[in-house]
Amino acid sequence: MTDNRKTKCEDSLVLVRPGDKICLAEVDPAETAGYSKSDAIVKIEKLRQRLAELQEALYAEHQRSLLIVVQAMDTGGKDGAIKNLCLGLDPNGVQLTNFKYPTAEERDHDFLWRVHKAAPRKGAVALWNRSHYEDMLVPLVHGEITDKVWFKRCEDINAFESLLGHNGVTILKFFLHISKEEQKCRLEARLKEPDKLWKFNPGDLAERRFWDDYQRAYEAVMSCCTTKHAPWRIVSADRKWMRNLAMLETVVTALEKMDPKYPAPEVDPKEIKIE
Repeated sequence: MTDNRKTKCEDSLVLVRPGDKICLAEVDPAETAGYSKSDAIVKIEKLRQRLAELQEALYAEHQRSLLIVVQAMDTGGKDGAIKNLCLGLDPNGVQLTNFKYPTAEERDHDFLWRVHKAAPRKGAVALWNRSHYEDMLVPLVHGEITDKVWFKRCEDINAFESLLGHNGVTILKFFLHISKEEQKCRLEARLKEPDKLWKFNPGDLAERRFWDDYQRAYEAVMSCCTTKHAPWRIVSADRKWMRNLAMLETVVTALEKMDPKYPAPEVDPKEIKIE
């Protein structure tokens, strides 16, 4: 795999570029890039404040939008990662969509129908907990799709994400990379802790048996569906605080590059007199 790990968080986040062949075994899910937890928390708070400022400007500008796609293995931390990104944001400018198993109506349409409906409106930051990539991963792991159909879906996804880009949507796609050992710990924690037991799903144990198959499926998806406009980012996620830092830094950097501007006022405040 080409070494594309040059970000402020260095090896805790791998940027996939078009043409890369991905090997998740080469990415350390416990990487901290030299940060301590205490130092990371301090930086996270500063990034969170900056993110709130940028989101307000994006919402006020009302011309472009940001789409954040979050994928992971079971217990990979999707909920926690999204919660971390949302803290301090104006809810008026946030769209959160949690994609479950497709409904009967959704299955009666093409596989992109339900996600296109959730595309961000102008001025919004949209966060997808799972996404259209579920229709690439699960069928591939369980042998429910032919190679021809699978590669066609890759083409459709790349075209769909290009369409969003042409309409002012910046796309950030994150794969939260945890180890099999960390997943075991998190599943056991759900059984032991009352406030986490509700999250335990016996089906997760069945899917855990396909761990290696899912790793290969994610490698294939990220290799096939990385474009210049919408590359994948692999986040070391065994340590939640490092995951939060890497994602926040990436989102803030993307918004700073977008450089949203407040619209020009429609009135001259000097001419307004409030009695």
